[in-house]
Amino acid sequence: MVAYVAVGGALGSVLRYLVSGLLTRGSFPWGTFAVNFSGTFLLALLFFAFLQGGHLDASLRVFLFIGVFGGYTTFSTFGLETVNLFSEGQLLLAGANVLLNAGLCLGGAFLGRALGLLLGGL
Repeated sequence: MVAYVAVGGALGSVLRYLVSGLLTRGSFPWGTFAVNFSGTFLLALLFFAFLQGGHLDASLRVFLFIGVFGGYTTFSTFGLETVNLFSEGQLLLAGANVLLNAGLCLGGAFLGRALGLLLGGL
């Protein structure tokens, strides 16, 4: 199981690096926001579509949910970037970062759940 976590974590980390690097422009951390939103949405989607019905075996669950998504999502980076924006006096950007990451990412989880339950029922 540790190997599944390690390989999945490496894959998730590389994906995070690529997505974040492609989308980060200007002062606002758009890349981190995109990773947080897509990671939250996809994690909820897969969980509710497949795990609820028992359609994923234990090794694939560990690979995806702990490995890939553990390496991909970046809420620790989000916290550091928010603190840095705040410390630099960019209060509006810091607030926007919190609202977008907390609000829309939670919305992504609800949307992922709804679609996952829909797909899981097919």
